[in-house]
Amino acid sequence: MGKPHVLEETISILRNIYLELDFDEVFNPLFITDDDMYRQWGSETPAILDRVYYLAGLPRPNVGLSKEVKDKISQFVELDERRSRNLERTLQDYKRGTIEGDDFVEAISKGLGIEFEAAERVLDLFKEFKELIPVPTNLTLRSHMTSGWFITLQALAGRSELPLKLFSIDRCFRREQREDQTHLRSHFSASCVVMDKEISPELGKEIVTNFTEKLGFDKVKFKVKKRSASYYEAGTEHEAFIKLGDWIEIADFGLYSKEVLNKYKIPYDVLNIGQGAERMSMIRSGVNDIRELIYPQFYKVEFSDQDIAKSIEFVQDIKTPEGEKLLMALLETARQNKDTQSPCEFTSYKGDFLGRKIEVKIVEPEDNTKLIGPAGFNQIYVLEKTMIGILPDSKDENSLNIIKNGVDTKVSYLEAFFRKVISKIESTKEAGEYEERIPIARSISDINVSLPTYIHQYLRGKGKIDIRGPVFTTVKWKIL
Repeated sequence: MGKPHVLEETISILRNIYLELDFDEVFNPLFITDDDMYRQWGSETPAILDRVYYLAGLPRPNVGLSKEVKDKISQFVELDERRSRNLERTLQDYKRGTIEGDDFVEAISKGLGIEFEAAERVLDLFKEFKELIPVPTNLTLRSHMTSGWFITLQALAGRSELPLKLFSIDRCFRREQREDQTHLRSHFSASCVVMDKEISPELGKEIVTNFTEKLGFDKVKFKVKKRSASYYEAGTEHEAFIKLGDWIEIADFGLYSKEVLNKYKIPYDVLNIGQGAERMSMIRSGVNDIRELIYPQFYKVEFSDQDIAKSIEFVQDIKTPEGEKLLMALLETARQNKDTQSPCEFTSYKGDFLGRKIEVKIVEPEDNTKLIGPAGFNQIYVLEKTMIGILPDSKDENSLNIIKNGVDTKVSYLEAFFRKVISKIESTKEAGEYEERIPIARSISDINVSLPTYIHQYLRGKGKIDIRGPVFTTVKWKIL
């Protein structure tokens, strides 16, 4: 037998207890309209919506087959009149929704009678697909189980025997500003409801007491919350605590507001009890950091500063020896002219490159600045689980400590950025003028650096990443 995750093990225990207490299991809606949020939260809704994720989708563009695109396709596909009509029909069918996104490239391939890889190149020629911006809907991801309970109970009110006892253990999502020891952006809510003609909060105490006894806890106390959530009847919301050294909150319950129930045409009383499955797992396992509980693969390991430094990768990287030579030329141009007052431009290379004639320049078109921004030559160091970017010739006390005791990755912001630029030059097939600019670096991806997911997660829990800085560098290249 394999070893179960402690959270799934806890969910299984909670699920069995609900079943033993004669509750029926259901799945509540996961996608909730913001209209429902307003019905449940009333005037408090705008503040509550700050914590939800809105769902968005990409619109399907109305794409025509222009002469410019036809000419580009004709460079690698024999585009006769029949194939042109097939492609136009495919684009129209995709817009109408008769072709699914997963099948779009295959449909282009069949319509033109070309290989799948060539069809991908055809799709890449339509700028309309690259310029799409997600359009938000009024659907949100469920942030708490109650938002789904009202919809479920509305469907069952009047056609179910009373009392109706239901439970659900499922994911909820909250747009936390950051994940820390006690907050994740996704969690499991173990929630139940009882619907009947008349219910007292005392029923909540009885159910929670039975529940905690089955979990092996013999002491439980209840406290009325001074301020109830908007969807609870005032004065009915309670917190339940178990004795585990200190008193630890284990559940929350209350009677749903009659005003909100009326909005859903529910003529009965409803008791709701909610528990966090992660909270129960932390109590059972003794783990105090929810990140370590849910993602032990990232947090129950240790990586040295050397391990972290060696894990650095470039998102886009040079693929050819010629590209490496061009990198040296760009770095040398940047070093020699970094403090030149702008506007200015310097040619790094002009000549043959991978069978084409190219010209590459570093430019700064704006007035009253310099060719390279202040952070351009920052290098990435790792010290005590912190990844930080500083100039290798910095003289302040903190920087000197990092330079002396940290691990120098030998990766500068400019080198990482230039590698991205050269990767694009290597893959640029068509004649023309191009440019790439890096403004202020705020994250490692801005400078073309990435970390394996497990290292990134580890640093988020054990240390930090700080590579912020103004780079302000532009490279222009011309394929002749």
